[in-house]
Amino acid sequence: MDTEKKEGKVAKTIESQTAKIPSDIYLWSSLSTMGVSLCLKVCKQNHLALFVGQWAAPFLLLGIYNKIVKTEGSDRES
Repeated sequence: MDTEKKEGKVAKTIESQTAKIPSDIYLWSSLSTMGVSLCLKVCKQNHLALFVGQWAAPFLLLGIYNKIVKTEGSDRES
């Protein structure tokens, strides 16, 4: 019985595209959103500051995903 799992076509396409993006982009995007959120908070735009500030975590998670794809790769046909 074949218990090995295979990636779907969509997942392979996403991985091939995200692997092209430098990891620094995700880190700088996250830091930038934190800075913009701070500026908005100082300007008393509290709701917008919270909205923008919540973007930092998804950018970091995308960076982690990008790093995993680059180091581990996807399942390739042998």
